Amino acid sequence: MRIHIATDHAGLEFSVQLQEHLRQAGHEVTDHGPVEYDPVDDYPSFCIRAAQAVIADQTAGVEALGIVFGGSGNGEQIAANKVAGIRAALVWNTSTAELARQHNDANVIAIGARQHSFEEVVSLIDTFIATPFSEEERHVRRIAQIRAFEESGALLPDPRAGR
Repeated sequence: MRIHIATDHAGLEFSVQLQEHLRQAGHEVTDHGPVEYDPVDDYPSFCIRAAQAVIADQTAGVEALGIVFGGSGNGEQIAANKVAGIRAALVWNTSTAELARQHNDANVIAIGARQHSFEEVVSLIDTFIATPFSEEERHVRRIAQIRAFEESGALLPDPRAGR
């Protein structure tokens, strides 16, 4: 699988370590920056480029996911989610990592590097990558609602309205 990674200065050390872990696991890793520590770097461009690359790969039929890091992961998640087609999920334990994939078919994981040890981060990411989307109708329907709004600004009618 191709994995696209981006971070800010707070996640740079984790990013470097994680890239090695992912390569050893057989993944192709693309680093979207930064390449050196800068305490005042601006993470949005790094995260947006990683998210754009995930969508480009998925559109081309390449199996790909993204990982974005920051101090909390919040800003990085917000930036990634500005890219059409991205469903970036902030995760903080293995359950949220698993549910992000199973229920939301998340294609980017956001993690707070200052919130976890490296071992915890590896566990979150390995769980995220290994977990497939459930394909359950209710989840497919909800993702379609999000996609429709993203594409047209229109809300699809709730097929269960009136209940």
